[in-house]
Amino acid sequence: MAEKQGVAVVAVGGNSLIKDNKHQTMPDQYEAGAESMHHIADMIASGWDVVVTHGNGPQVGFELRRSEIAANEVFEMPLDYCGANTQGSIAYMFVQALYNEFKARGMDKKAVGVVTRTVVDKNDKAFQNPTKPIGSFMDEKMAKDKAANEGWNIVEDAGRGWRRVVASPIPVEIVEAEAIHDLIEAGFVVVAVGGGGIPVIKKDDGNMLGVEAVIDKDFGSSVLANLINADMFIISTAVEKVAVNFNKPDQKWLDKMTVAEAKKYIEEGQFAKGSMLPKVQAIIRFLEAGGKQALITNPENISRALRGETGTLIVP
Repeated sequence: MAEKQGVAVVAVGGNSLIKDNKHQTMPDQYEAGAESMHHIADMIASGWDVVVTHGNGPQVGFELRRSEIAANEVFEMPLDYCGANTQGSIAYMFVQALYNEFKARGMDKKAVGVVTRTVVDKNDKAFQNPTKPIGSFMDEKMAKDKAANEGWNIVEDAGRGWRRVVASPIPVEIVEAEAIHDLIEAGFVVVAVGGGGIPVIKKDDGNMLGVEAVIDKDFGSSVLANLINADMFIISTAVEKVAVNFNKPDQKWLDKMTVAEAKKYIEEGQFAKGSMLPKVQAIIRFLEAGGKQALITNPENISRALRGETGTLIVP
């Protein structure tokens, strides 16, 4: 066995399971996920204990669309249950792929999936200002009917139709963090915090209640990484390194940056809102809460990045 390297949380994007519009079926998604798990198995073989977290945006979109189409036949699926369903199906894919990787390599390892809840503050301002579009486009009549009858928040989306929007609150706590920590200690590879976690609030009586919201998966992963004292937080994305002046003549790839430098780049507007910005913000949160180091790179370069050969290393 390789020498122990520490505990790493690796966040994999939900979009990475959809190669293109022609490859969206579950077997297609499994094949795409198995590619990422191959690279994560390399990491595990080199001595890392790993928690794999993942996005689920496209998959929740498919669940909601199925629910809408079937509404005349069966009950519609609430958003928090769509999150739970996709956590289960993606964890199944990843655990299956890891099992096959370990078997092929003769590694004595096991993987397990954990359905994970994430506590958000019921008074989070995001609930007063929902911004995250979900589900299908609707015409104005259907949108207004849904708003009147089901209390949906709706917006007109750039001339393409009307869509439902929900809150995207900041994650406060991962309910299953202790269980995830104990599973890692027992030698398991854990798949958890899918889609940032299923959002729940704590009511005044102490009970928990699922809410219809969307949590940023990198922010949820960052909270988990702190709670289990991870030695490394890796965000796996579509690019090998982070760049400033992206797609401009003076584009510059970054090998390393500090939290202070990252904040300066954010102030300059260097990172796009829907892509790199939340990743860098999640890493800043991890490092400012006591995290040691973080990496951003693409799946095929994770092992090289851990050896310091590529990727963008972010440090306090």
